[in-house]
Amino acid sequence: LDDDNVLWHDTRLVVPNDASLREAMLVEAHSSPFSVHPGSTKMYHDLKQYFWWSGMKGDVAMFVSKCLICQQVKIEHQRASGLLQPLDIPVWKWDEISIDFVTGWHASIKRAPFEMLYGRAPICWDQVRERVIEGLEMIEVTNAKVL
Repeated sequence: LDDDNVLWHDTRLVVPNDASLREAMLVEAHSSPFSVHPGSTKMYHDLKQYFWWSGMKGDVAMFVSKCLICQQVKIEHQRASGLLQPLDIPVWKWDEISIDFVTGWHASIKRAPFEMLYGRAPICWDQVRERVIEGLEMIEVTNAKVL
C-alpha cells in the first residue's frame, strides 16, 4: 500500500476482485483498435507488465478462448484456397518479364537474401556497362540471336 492507498505487487498495480472491472480491462487489452486481438500468451505478457491479480493468466486464457473473432480466424477454421495453378509457358522469349524486388537485410543471416544465395551483391546493368541497342540495329541483333 502506498501513500495514496494504492496496492502494488512489486511494480504492478493490484486489480481488485471486481469481475466487471477485470472484464473491462480484458476487453480493452484484447479488442481495442491498438491491440488487434492478441493471443492469450501475448495478452498475458502485455497485461502483467502493469497489472496483477490472482488467477490473471487463467482469466486471460479463458477470455481469449471465448473470443468469436479469434476463433473464426484460426488457421484450422479457414478453408484451403486450392491447388497452386501453373503459369503458362511463354511462346516467345521476353514475352513475359517479371522482377522480384528483394530488398532489406535479414538479421538472422546478416546479409541480403541475394548475397546469401550467390555470395555476392547483385550486378546492375550499369555496372557491367550494358550497351543500349536501338532501332534497326536492335531488330537485326534480335533476329540473329533468334534464328
